[in-house]
Amino acid sequence: MTKPCPPFHPFPRKPDFTAPPGACDAHCHVFGPAAKFPFSPRRSYTPVDASQEQLGQLHAHLGLSRAVIVQASCHGTDNSALVDALRAGKEARRGIAIVEPDISDAGLADLHAAGVRGSRFSFVKHLGGDARLEAMRALADRYAEIGWHVVVYFDADRIGELAPALRALPVPVVIDHMGRVNASAGQDQPAFIELQRLLEDGRFWVKVSGAERISRAGPPFADAVPFARTLVHRFPQRVLWGTDWPHPNMTDWVPDDGALVDLLPEIAPDEAQRHALLVDNPARLYWKN
Repeated sequence: MTKPCPPFHPFPRKPDFTAPPGACDAHCHVFGPAAKFPFSPRRSYTPVDASQEQLGQLHAHLGLSRAVIVQASCHGTDNSALVDALRAGKEARRGIAIVEPDISDAGLADLHAAGVRGSRFSFVKHLGGDARLEAMRALADRYAEIGWHVVVYFDADRIGELAPALRALPVPVVIDHMGRVNASAGQDQPAFIELQRLLEDGRFWVKVSGAERISRAGPPFADAVPFARTLVHRFPQRVLWGTDWPHPNMTDWVPDDGALVDLLPEIAPDEAQRHALLVDNPARLYWKN
């Protein structure tokens, strides 16, 4: 039996922070509705329905005008819900898929036409196992020809092991949720040092999302903010931010998305940093082709 997920926050507050025009939620999801887009029978968790219409309503409430929707493992390699959401959002949305290693060129072309610009590979234990490194490399070789990139999600203790394979990829690599470092372990922890070493290579990007996932203090996630701020300061042109709505695989609570938006002035104290984080960087990575 798969683990059920708690519902997303029903009434997120209106943020005090006003996002600039063109601001992008560069990491969010759609789930189902299951009656129309069934979940994978091999999933490790069962989310609540979180439709593309509800995502659009949330973004309007938060003042965000663009989105990158990331396929999550509960839908497996059936990207139907993702493609439906991208087509509904037209040019305001881009996507990250999960694909079979043997996907055809025509299959990749169809996803690209819908707005997909890369695929995600998970190395997180609680999601049911590792992606295959050889498949990731073979797909990345094909992605280099069509302008896609690779998104990787891993447990923090895996970063040293995975780093050589990631450095060998011929395409940009985006690291999810600050590498899932443990905010209570300090910025001198090996995983955070290795994350920054990777980012010194100009092909690597990082999402300063997931404050609620790396925090050990809980809301308002003040212990996570210094990690995000360091990454924004050191790598201002290769950082992205997202809500992670509807916050899959949390245990018994979910954060208020308005409160997450209000962390942005702390994560990126300078207006130029915030504009790069929310507007320029996602446009350069996701809307270039």
